[in-house]
Amino acid sequence: MKRIFILLAVLSAGLFSQAQFTKATLQASGLTCAMCNNAINKALKGLAFVSTVKSDIKNASFDIVFKDGAPVDIDAMRSAVEDAGFFVAKLKVTGNFDNVNVKNDEHVVIGGRTFHFLEVSDQVLNGEQTLTLLDKNFLTSKEFKKVSHTTKMECLQTGKEQNTRIYHVTI
Repeated sequence: MKRIFILLAVLSAGLFSQAQFTKATLQASGLTCAMCNNAINKALKGLAFVSTVKSDIKNASFDIVFKDGAPVDIDAMRSAVEDAGFFVAKLKVTGNFDNVNVKNDEHVVIGGRTFHFLEVSDQVLNGEQTLTLLDKNFLTSKEFKKVSHTTKMECLQTGKEQNTRIYHVTI
């Protein structure tokens, strides 16, 4: 019985690539004053997986550190910013990767989430790496228009494929 569990553990490790997201940098748009900055800061700090938030008022950016081992919800960060009355103009998430194979214009399951890599060379991710979100709600309209020509897959426009959330990223 132990052999079966060990075999299943080894096989499942190959099916799901591992990464633990540790921090993010989020740039917001629509801010006009320090109170706007404070509203986003408070909204982000309210997320269960967020440990600390440090804001840069001049650049409307926020450095976010995640709680160790906590599952990170990328869409919840966007929702928090939007619920505060603003928009995400750019989001970069940094994580520690363990032997994750990526190829251009292909989907990879990382930590149970599906990521579609765009404009990358074939490579193996190890150690700390930063991914830039390329989804429609994580870029300005102008930037998304540039990205929309990088793939023919419809999931870039919808963010989904067969009811599975797909995150579009580059390195």
